[in-house]
Amino acid sequence: MKELKTVILLIACALFVACGDDDTSTGDDEVATLSEAFNEFDSDNVTIMLDGSNVIIESNGHPNHTSPYWSTSSDLYVTSDDANFNQNKAPGEIDNYNGTTTLTVQASPTKASSSSATSLGAIGIAVSGAVIYNDQEGPNVPLEFPTAYSLDYTGAHTGPMTYHYHIEPIAWSEDDDELIGIIADGFFLYGRKCTSTGTHPTDLDESGGHTSVTEHDTNEVYHYHIENEIYLNTFYILFPGDYQGTPNAISQ
Repeated sequence: MKELKTVILLIACALFVACGDDDTSTGDDEVATLSEAFNEFDSDNVTIMLDGSNVIIESNGHPNHTSPYWSTSSDLYVTSDDANFNQNKAPGEIDNYNGTTTLTVQASPTKASSSSATSLGAIGIAVSGAVIYNDQEGPNVPLEFPTAYSLDYTGAHTGPMTYHYHIEPIAWSEDDDELIGIIADGFFLYGRKCTSTGTHPTDLDESGGHTSVTEHDTNEVYHYHIENEIYLNTFYILFPGDYQGTPNAISQ
C-alpha cells in the first residue's frame, strides 16, 4: 500500500506544480515538497494531500494493529490476560468511531518564538491512523493509576472521541528510532533513539526535540523524540512537553 500512497503523493505534487505555474499573485516560485516521512503513514487509514505550502492529513482514527479495544467481530481484536487491564478497561470500542480526524500543517514547519502548552484531546496523528494525546487525563489531571491500567499493550485506550495513544506504542516502536507520527505543530515525533547517533539523544530540549538528520531527511531538521525517561516505573510518555512550533487545530 505504501507504493500506492507514493503514487498519490506524486500526483498531488504534480498537480500542485501544474496549477502553481499560473500563480503570479505572490511572485514566489518555490514549490513545497512532502517529507519522505509521510510515506510511513498507513495508507488504508490516512490520506496525505499537498495543498500549496500546507499538508493536509486526514485519518479515520483507526489503528492498523491489534487491540482489545476492537469489537470482538474485528479481525484485529485480541484478548488481554492482564487482570488490571480487564478490570479497568475503558468503555467503547474502536469500531464505534466513524468520523474523520483532520490536521493541516506547514510542509516546512518552523519553530515559534516561544513554546505553547498542549491541550486536552488530540495533539497529533500517529502513523497507524489513531491519534496522539499528551500525558493528561483531564484538566490538570495527570495520567496515573488506576486509569493507566486501562491502556492496552501498546499504550492506548478509548476516550471521549476515539482510540488514542499516551505512551510508547510497542505495536511498532520499542526503544528504537521508528517514526511515531506528526505533532500538531508540524514536527515529526520519533521513538526513543535517533538515527543520527543510533542511540538515545542527549541534547533534547524541554519538549523532547532537537535538530539532526533522520532516516527521512539527509539535511538536519528539527523533530521530537519519545524521551527516554520512565514514568510510573513502567511507561515512556509520548509527548509530555510543550509545542515548539505553532500548533494547528485537529478537528474530529
